[in-house]
Amino acid sequence: MAGEILDNQGRGEASWGWPTIHPEGRKYGIIAVALSLIPLVFGWGVLGWPMLFLSAGVFAFFRDPERVVPQADNSIVAPADGLITLIKTIEPPSEMQIDDGSGNPGLPAGPVTRVSIFMSVFDVHINRAPIAGTVRRVVYVPGKFVNADLDKASEENERQHVLIERTDGLQIGFTQIAGLIARRIVPFVKPSDMVAKGQRVGLIRFGSRVDVYLPAGTEPKVLMGQKIIAGETVLAEVGAAALLEGIAQ
Repeated sequence: MAGEILDNQGRGEASWGWPTIHPEGRKYGIIAVALSLIPLVFGWGVLGWPMLFLSAGVFAFFRDPERVVPQADNSIVAPADGLITLIKTIEPPSEMQIDDGSGNPGLPAGPVTRVSIFMSVFDVHINRAPIAGTVRRVVYVPGKFVNADLDKASEENERQHVLIERTDGLQIGFTQIAGLIARRIVPFVKPSDMVAKGQRVGLIRFGSRVDVYLPAGTEPKVLMGQKIIAGETVLAEVGAAALLEGIAQ
């Protein structure tokens, strides 16, 4: 189904299939299986079988399912699977604003809406581009590993900023943030790369968070507490700023 155009009037074919395992995770799964086989070989099933079960969990963590990406020009899609835990008006990170010497301007100064997506260990951890365009910045910042669900994780944790610019000049920045368990942010792109909307751009290992900085005058189309899907959920529409309300039930 990859690359096929589907629409809301029945065009395209859809069927369920097992998700692939991203190459970044295959080595960890194989190591986990090998370690679980050692106690099984020596007859220590009480230890080996639980370890083998956990090995399946390692493969599942690195699953990489296909996604159907909305292509409307004004749509900004979610870069991560997970739960909307914070929506806040703040200044973008300085790393996305300062002159980095590349000749490409960063985000303008001024408050914007930040949407935070918390990824548990049960979510898919492949991150995707919220818009199509050119990668202008990929900035890694070392830091701590406090709970990624906390607001302070945006400023204190290990993180990586990514800035993408559309052909019309619109820029969207997002930040991959490591958490208590996540200890490695893996980029798939570098500055000057061209990316499609919904394209895989990186992953974070084992529980983490992604912050998205929406352009001024744009409010999210998602609600606090909502579960969203990377590359499929429309996080916002450029220029749309209507209040949306929901009821948990």
